[in-house]
Amino acid sequence: MTRCIMLDTDCAAICRLAASSMARNSEPAKQICRLCAEICLACANECERHTHQHCQACALACRKCAAACVAMIH
Repeated sequence: MTRCIMLDTDCAAICRLAASSMARNSEPAKQICRLCAEICLACANECERHTHQHCQACALACRKCAAACVAMIH
């Protein structure tokens, strides 16, 4: 679970940065969103390995966030 928790923390941090950069219409927002999508997918993949309900919910939220970031990029 250590890797899961570390990825959760990194995912939360990059999601905050992505949301903030989009709100400010920041120049590197697309690059930040691309990285956010990658980290969210890594987090989702790790969380799905665990049977805990909160891990499954986290994986679903991460996949939704990754999809939103990809949509923002295009």
